Amino acid sequence: MFNTLSGRFLVLTIIFVMLAEVFIFVPSIARFREDYLLERLERAQIASLALEADPFISPELQSELLKNADVYNVVLRRNEVRQLALSSPIPFPVMATYDMRDPSSWELIRDAMSTLVTKDEQVIRVMGTPVQGGGSLIEITTPQMPLRDAMMAYGRNVLILSLVISVITAAMLFVAVRYLLVRPIKGLVDQMERYAAAPEDARKIIEPTATVRELHAAELALQSMENQLTGALRQKDRLAQLGGAVAKVSHDLRNILTSAQLFTDRIESSEDPLVKRMAPKLVGSITRAVNLCETTLAFGRVEEPQPTLTRIVLVGLVDELLEGERLAAGDAPITFEADVPAAMTVRADGEQIFRVLSNLLRNARQAIEATRAPGTITIRGFEDDAAWWIEVCDTGPGLPKRARDNLFKPFEGGARKGGTGLGLVIAGDLIKGHGGRLELGKTDENGTVFVIQLPKADLALEPLA
Repeated sequence: MFNTLSGRFLVLTIIFVMLAEVFIFVPSIARFREDYLLERLERAQIASLALEADPFISPELQSELLKNADVYNVVLRRNEVRQLALSSPIPFPVMATYDMRDPSSWELIRDAMSTLVTKDEQVIRVMGTPVQGGGSLIEITTPQMPLRDAMMAYGRNVLILSLVISVITAAMLFVAVRYLLVRPIKGLVDQMERYAAAPEDARKIIEPTATVRELHAAELALQSMENQLTGALRQKDRLAQLGGAVAKVSHDLRNILTSAQLFTDRIESSEDPLVKRMAPKLVGSITRAVNLCETTLAFGRVEEPQPTLTRIVLVGLVDELLEGERLAAGDAPITFEADVPAAMTVRADGEQIFRVLSNLLRNARQAIEATRAPGTITIRGFEDDAAWWIEVCDTGPGLPKRARDNLFKPFEGGARKGGTGLGLVIAGDLIKGHGGRLELGKTDENGTVFVIQLPKADLALEPLA
């Protein structure tokens, strides 16, 4: 039971009630002792009244009066005269004297505890004020053991009563806590277990019903988490299905492009000057398409190859990219510029860097085309002692807030209608595989800047997902 919330609450309730009873017991036992001694003083005073009626009472009657009053001697002080009213032999010396005329609470508690711990037969002297103006002082000697026995009996009664009160109170609280707290919490745990068994099923998402504010807040938080998790699992399932479809399409497309590659080999042998100038670019484009299909198939098998790092003259790669984008832009009023030092070389995988810059340039071109206004796209390159830096800048309208908040999340970071948001995700993963990073430099109504950083140090490359 102690391992359950309600069981621990039951035990703690009993303990705390008993502690409260202890704090009540100490002053109450002190008050009981005070009342006991005052009662003995009253009895002794009543017994001494027999002398008022007959000063010459027999020893037998005197002994009976003292026995009924449970005292050994009675001394009265009247008009400053101290008079031994009743007396009998004292079996033990007087060990303590207690003045009951105006004791403090601390004195009553201290004397009560002292009486409880004393186990020897003792005689005590008690002083008090007579009732009904029967004198200025009354003193008695009385045995202490009957007082102690009465206090012990009173203490046992208090203890039994405290236990009964504790058990009843704890039982009532146990039922209340089990009904008001434990049962709703257990229901919440059961719901979590049901959801964990089938998290893809939206019917298993919790519906908040608790009326307790804290439990209702917990149910709302759990509902939000389950909605997010179910949505993520559904998206992953769609991604898995999409991956299978893309793998099939890429397999067939690779076969088609392989056939086209054979035809381009024939075209390269043509003597036409225009064909000779355009054929290498066509061959390069088809080769890249074939490689992209192969890497897509490898990605579907979670076998994306590590980048093959070589020294690349960046300006040649940038010129090829910009020429392709100029053809894609057609008559759109877009200017493409390159600001890359002619001698700048980077250590990277040429095909992967081509894919990264192609994605960034395509996004920039489509953003400017959507505005139907003139614009400029610039690729800048520079280096320092630690890294090579490549910036892709445009004068477009900037990224919308939704795209900024979900920039590198698949299917969520698309900036244009119909976009999948996969371009930046792929680019970011490829740069991360180089040990570098792709970041959004700035974006506002004046344009957008993406920054690529490729480290010069021989860092361990991160595996691609």
